[in-house]
Amino acid sequence: MNHSPNDLIMLFNDLFRETFRTILVRGREEPEYLPAGSARELAQIVFAHGYYASALHEISHWCIAGEHRRTLHDYGYWYCPDGRTPAQQRAFEQVEVKPQAIEWLFSVAAGSRFHISVDNLSGEGASDEYSFRCRVLEQAEGYLDRGLPQRAQSFFDTLKSFYGTGDTFRTAWHDDAGRAVPSYFAKEHYEAN
Repeated sequence: MNHSPNDLIMLFNDLFRETFRTILVRGREEPEYLPAGSARELAQIVFAHGYYASALHEISHWCIAGEHRRTLHDYGYWYCPDGRTPAQQRAFEQVEVKPQAIEWLFSVAAGSRFHISVDNLSGEGASDEYSFRCRVLEQAEGYLDRGLPQRAQSFFDTLKSFYGTGDTFRTAWHDDAGRAVPSYFAKEHYEAN
């Protein structure tokens, strides 16, 4: 399956340009969110280096940002680059669970590969990637059970329609989640019996 970031730009902009005055833009460097400077301007979600996965990740952040946060540069969040302390890494992971859960669901809906990101390759303490992966998976499962936030649901449904994955999504999700956290579904089966 072809995964062009141009498709994501088209889908996102068609869906949200008018209703939320926001567009998805291919960037050259680091991703960022640029709020509209005036009522006539559009907010911009800038994704890094034209990468498909970066676009899905940045869209995921936007989908959970509330109205006030969407008026702030980068939603008002701090970003501490690679090399975080263990406390900084825990704070980073706490903020990243929901957007990475949504990104994972978007990825499966698009038929693309999701990669969890603890984003701290040279930090002081090793992150517990498995634990983080489990929290992201549990959040994604919760979204599937209770529903995604409204904008995320709209984009999720659009991805499934565009990529033709609506009928196969549940199977693909189960397979992908099972590969990422093999013990998760075994534990779920055990607890259900």
